[in-house]
Amino acid sequence: MLKAQNLLGQFIRAHREQLSPPETRTTRRRTPGYRREELAEEAGLSTNWLTRLEQGRSQTASVSVLARLAQVLKLNAAERATLFELAGKYDPYPDMQSAQSKNISEPILKLPEQFNGPCYLLDSYWNALSWNTQATELFIGWLDESQSERNLLRYTFLNPAAQTLIPNWSERAQRLVAEFRPEYAHHSETEKMAEFVQQLQEQSELFKALWQTQQARYRDGGIRYFIHPTLGHCQFQQINLQVSAASDLKLVCLTPIN
Repeated sequence: MLKAQNLLGQFIRAHREQLSPPETRTTRRRTPGYRREELAEEAGLSTNWLTRLEQGRSQTASVSVLARLAQVLKLNAAERATLFELAGKYDPYPDMQSAQSKNISEPILKLPEQFNGPCYLLDSYWNALSWNTQATELFIGWLDESQSERNLLRYTFLNPAAQTLIPNWSERAQRLVAEFRPEYAHHSETEKMAEFVQQLQEQSELFKALWQTQQARYRDGGIRYFIHPTLGHCQFQQINLQVSAASDLKLVCLTPIN
């Protein structure tokens, strides 16, 4: 079995050789793609260190180095994730991954329409990006047409309609904060995430108190209850799905329980 550093070196070398040669280099080339010194130069590394990395003789690479390599090698989101995985590092720059947060494909945005029950798509800040008609009917004050604020946490803690719709609101609020903690940890080094959480703490004393408990749990679904002004008492089985093509996105589906 190949050691991790050998796999990492092979991965980098293969993608280096798949790059088109720099336009400024016009000399005859016996090997495809970038040369080691060309990749090292563009990534701000020493050629000797890159050679050791590709040959599996270097034990580690910092996350900043990996991020620069991913950029120069023009890796897509899956390739970038593979690079960090092989290096045994956690990618702290999710916004530098594929343009999933900027150019989410139409088929992904239309996923909620494929489900019969309420369904919505969340980004890493828990903004609703798309939702189906059933979700619009259920989530008054959040996904109905009169609203412009589509963030689930802001709705839960800042909109009184949430406390009316969700009978066990205080319990759900506590759980939501704990479920958001892993999301925050994944993006904690981004300025935008820090500002988002800081604003919530300033706007909601309850959110601030719950956030300071440092509780964390996975968003694993379960039974959800609602008291709707027209639909009455509703029960749903919630299932959360991660979108493999855009790993920061989560599809939340509610199946009615009769």
